[in-house]
This record gives sequence, structure tokens and C-alpha cells, in this order.
Amino acid sequence: MKLPVRTKRAGFTILEVLVAMAILLVGMTAVLGLLTFGAALTRTAQLRMEGASAVEAVIADLEESFFPLDEQGVLQDPQEITARPLGVLDGLVYTAKPTRNPERSTQWRVDVEVSWLSAGVRRDKRFTTLLVQELPFGERLRRRLAQPPKSSAAN
Repeated sequence: MKLPVRTKRAGFTILEVLVAMAILLVGMTAVLGLLTFGAALTRTAQLRMEGASAVEAVIADLEESFFPLDEQGVLQDPQEITARPLGVLDGLVYTAKPTRNPERSTQWRVDVEVSWLSAGVRRDKRFTTLLVQELPFGERLRRRLAQPPKSSAAN
């Protein structure tokens, strides 16, 4: 009696399939971890961008309105601002406290606290800036356009 000849079969062993699945599982876990990390970085960048735009909006508002003009158009000393709303971000309000620089009478240190809503959570930021007591840009432009230039005497 003759024994049948064994032929090699093509295919994978169960051990090779398990190793391949383990490698795939480790790779997919790493990719999902990177996606989660990327989403967290995106959220952090968005919050920082909101904070920076809030600060820029407050500085622009302070530069235009912090030094009031009297009836004659003369600059007055600034007053403390409490919870002034600004419509740039949802629920944005700020408080500004001026302190005159004793060495330079036209320079003011301004401590600012900004607060706004972001995704239903109240966020806030504090910073200090220096402002020079000068006419706001809009007023300077109005005065330049409203008053004709002075002509010099003919030579």
C-alpha cells in the first residue's frame, strides 16, 4: 500500500494571522491617539486665538475711547472702566484701571481684565498695557479733514 504524497499548501498559518492582526491593532491605536491629540491641540489653538482677538479688540477700543475730550476738544484724564461690553465675541466685557506714570505725565499704565463666553464657559484674561494720552486716530483725522491746511505767507 502506498502512502499519499503530501503537497505543500498555500496560505497563512493561524500564528501569522494573529501576528498580523496584533500589528494592525497597535497601528490603529497609535493613529487614533494621534487624532485625539490633534483635536486637543486644535481646541487649544482656538481658545488662544479667541483670547488674542479679545485682547486686540479691547486695545483698539481703549485707543479710541479711553481719553475723553471735553467740549473744547481738550483731552481729559481717563476714568476707570467697569464691565464695558464689546460685541466682538459673545458676552465680551472688560474692565480697565488707569494709573499715571509719575515720570511721564502723558503715559498711563492700564490694567485690563477681559471676560467672554466660549462654548458656554466664561473665560477671562488679564494683562497690562501702556497707553499714551493723545487724540484718538479718528479725531486727528476729523480735525485734519475738517480744518483747511494753513497756507504759508507768499515769499
